[in-house]
Amino acid sequence: MTSFPIVRACIAAATLALAGCSSYSPMSLPVGTSAADIHAHMGPPTASYARDDAGRRLEYAKGPFGPHTFMVDLDKNDRLVRSQQVLTRAHFADVRAGMTRDELLYHIGHPAETEPLRRQKHDLWSYRFDSAPFCLWFQVSLDVTGYVVDTGYAPDPLCTPIE
Repeated sequence: MTSFPIVRACIAAATLALAGCSSYSPMSLPVGTSAADIHAHMGPPTASYARDDAGRRLEYAKGPFGPHTFMVDLDKNDRLVRSQQVLTRAHFADVRAGMTRDELLYHIGHPAETEPLRRQKHDLWSYRFDSAPFCLWFQVSLDVTGYVVDTGYAPDPLCTPIE
């Protein structure tokens, strides 16, 4: 009997956590929403990038274990133009050899993990994404000058059973 309140407390905590996760997405915000209202809804962005049209792009990464990064585009008046989840195969298909580090960040944001590849003198950036039913991540190799050299998919080590 004494464990029942603990179970109820755990269920309540999980429900609150899931409710918090669902409000993290900017996808429900209407075009024209102010940057201040976006900030109130989403919190501070993980990065901000200048856009060619004098607006800016806000990055909202869900962290190293989250498979979503939202890019929120604002016009020159700091109003929402569009928002999109960029950790998708469609966005990854646009990442090409020769792209700069800054172009990569603008396009798909910061990686979940980085790893130096000493022999090749490259950095390997890895991005988690919804790849069900497979457990993959998208990887980008950058040379020492900050240019994309290669891309590909590999098994996500979080899904690899430990023996």
